[in-house]
Amino acid sequence: MSRFGYRDKGDFQALHEIVAAAEANLPIEVWDYLIGGADTETTVKRNRRALDSVAFRPRVLNDVEDIDLSGELFGHRLRLPVFLAPIGSMQDFIPEGAEASARAAERFGTMMMLSSSSSPGLEAVAAATPDHPKIFQIYVRGDEAFVNDHIRRAIDAGYKAFCFTVDLDYYGRRERDLAKRHKTTARSTAKDEHYQSRFSWDDLKRYRERYDIPMILKGIATAEDAALACEHGIDAVYVSNHGGRQLDHGRGSLDVLPEVVDAVGGRARVLMDGGIYRGTDVIKAIAPAPQPCRRPIPTASARRGRTVSSAPSNCWRRKSVSVSVFSGCDLSRN
Repeated sequence: MSRFGYRDKGDFQALHEIVAAAEANLPIEVWDYLIGGADTETTVKRNRRALDSVAFRPRVLNDVEDIDLSGELFGHRLRLPVFLAPIGSMQDFIPEGAEASARAAERFGTMMMLSSSSSPGLEAVAAATPDHPKIFQIYVRGDEAFVNDHIRRAIDAGYKAFCFTVDLDYYGRRERDLAKRHKTTARSTAKDEHYQSRFSWDDLKRYRERYDIPMILKGIATAEDAALACEHGIDAVYVSNHGGRQLDHGRGSLDVLPEVVDAVGGRARVLMDGGIYRGTDVIKAIAPAPQPCRRPIPTASARRGRTVSSAPSNCWRRKSVSVSVFSGCDLSRN
């Protein structure tokens, strides 16, 4: 038995065990990059506060013997309505980088979204799990030819959707990193960021018209932008404030979600991230938008890599089952 309270072979039974093990395993500057936010980290706190402010109203005497927790995204079944986030510099948490996330997603039965700022790159990650669906996310770090090249490569490598992150026009002031003079591997080599700053709706329209692949817009935080995304033919509106790492004093994602769902009006899928840590959070996110939400998994990856990185999803599944039972609802019928 280790000092974290579990038997040392990845026998995690509670999420805090995974968090404690990851914190112990990572250098402090990498850990702070993982958990930190912009400036005062008010948006980080509001993400969590928005979820904590929602309470359940449990119903009884419903038939909950068989609970269906599965979801679907772009025609692919998910064991849970959760997918793995596009996380930059995954190679800083685990040597295999994003390959470990791809294998964990395949093993558990969900999808992962690969960040363009994570190694070893879109072709290598695709090859790691060639028969399992994945999504590619891009930061615009070049001209039209740069974006065209990445979309074509993603299509050729079998990615099922292409995601533009649109809330990183400028890199947020992450004071934990600044105080330690720390830069991630991706940040240390970042260049041509002005292309992201000038990326516009006109650019998006051009790529949407040119390519036949589902497109996602990540970083939507208002009903107005959600409506514009639908008008531009976007297939999925991704509610996100970048984990509170960009704009300080923003709203919590769950507070934003209802207005976005209303603005979309069924014209596109609605995805969401921000402060989700437990199965109870997944249920709360599904209530206003019965579609997949996202929770990143680098804490598990940092513990032991490929052998452990699906552990959080197993914990979320157990908790989601218990919430569904106690609430008297079957997610497949709600």
